[in-house]
Amino acid sequence: MARSPKTAVAAAHSLGKPLKRSFFARSVLEVAPDLIGATLLVDGVGGIIVEVEAYHHSEPAAHSFNGPTPRNMVMFGPPGFSYVYRSYGIHWCVNLVCEKAGSASAVLIRALEPTHGIPEMRRRRGLHDERSLCSGPGKLCEALGITIAHSELPLDTPPFALHARTGQPEVVTGLRIGITKAVDLPWRYGLKGSKFVSKRF
Repeated sequence: MARSPKTAVAAAHSLGKPLKRSFFARSVLEVAPDLIGATLLVDGVGGIIVEVEAYHHSEPAAHSFNGPTPRNMVMFGPPGFSYVYRSYGIHWCVNLVCEKAGSASAVLIRALEPTHGIPEMRRRRGLHDERSLCSGPGKLCEALGITIAHSELPLDTPPFALHARTGQPEVVTGLRIGITKAVDLPWRYGLKGSKFVSKRF
């Protein structure tokens, strides 16, 4: 018997097991693609991660490249915490700290497919089109209500919730966006065919 549309939608947005901080205690280049298809929620609002970028302390595009500062100290560990910073003095961006303490590596969340709290996202963003709600790191932070107050918080306790993907998505790679250093590293990862990414691969 066919499922009702309501049931089908609920099944499509079913959540995997909660991700613990230990999930992030490995190479940022392993964590980043493994986050594609996972669900990120902040106070119950969020969606499926469809685009991320990896940043490693050894390359000059990473905020941690020149060592610790008051702003980036959380990047130096331990893993499994949030790092929120202001981009161009305008937008907040959220990163998930990876690797062992001292490594100072993180994954930037670039885009989500909205699944939870869409009316709240629309109110915060002042627009209706679901494809535009979270199609960029600044957009998704505005949609989820993420600010500097969310920096340095553990990712496995409220207001954050991360849930593992329930299937095996096809992940595509490309060059990172909006940087002027280490531009040749293919450390941008996305969900193949997603219409919710910030820029096509």
